[in-house]
Amino acid sequence: MTLIEHLREARTRLFRILFALLVGAAAGYFLSDRILEILRTPIEALALSRNASLNYDSISAAFDLKLRIALFAGAAMSSPVWMHQVFAFFLPGLTRREKNYTLGFFVAAVPLFIIGCVTGFLLFPHVVELLAGIASTDDSSVLVASYYVDFVMKLVLAVGVAFVLPVFVVLLNAVGVLPGRSVVSSWRVVILGILVFSAIATPSADIATMFLLAVPMAALFAAAALIAVLHDRVAAKRRARLLTDDTAHDRDVDVDRDIDRELVDA
Repeated sequence: MTLIEHLREARTRLFRILFALLVGAAAGYFLSDRILEILRTPIEALALSRNASLNYDSISAAFDLKLRIALFAGAAMSSPVWMHQVFAFFLPGLTRREKNYTLGFFVAAVPLFIIGCVTGFLLFPHVVELLAGIASTDDSSVLVASYYVDFVMKLVLAVGVAFVLPVFVVLLNAVGVLPGRSVVSSWRVVILGILVFSAIATPSADIATMFLLAVPMAALFAAAALIAVLHDRVAAKRRARLLTDDTAHDRDVDVDRDIDRELVDA
């Protein structure tokens, strides 16, 4: 394809992405009130023990908040469309090996990211209760709506990315950047980080609740470490086999050269 053809294809796919985002944002706008009701649930629970409320700091803040929720929801609902368009645009320019890596990454990362976001959405009320509960019961918790929604969305995305990190570990190992031995040797730090993250995200007196988040994340890390180690072993065997073949080939060449020299001398 010529440069003009590439630009035309990029324009077509960009229009499709924008159309999908607009449709998703329109659907998200109609669902924004329902979404805000769910986001307001931990604040209502907090208001039982103290003065707590969700507030708007300007006249247009409520409308801006609905637009923000609509954009977040639209990007989430239309993600299969725009991810497919981006992937389809770059796919023809990749080698077969790069295509396999990219396809494997998406097949593993997308479901894990969705599961992580759902987990973060289920956990955010506990985080809000923990952080807002640090203040004294004699104080009032006046929460600015825009900052509050941004905090919840960032928390949901953070948990989603945390579930995808093992896939990045496998990808870095596959391209030769991160050895499997390094992944295994860092297990203490990783497990500690998982436990701390789970304890913060699930502030409950029931330790089982914390382990409901920690165990899947630890299992994903263990699976990533195992895949990385197995990949390194297969790669080492492949390199050894190639080195043996090259050595045998060089030996055959030396023997043929000696035979030719003996024939010339004769």
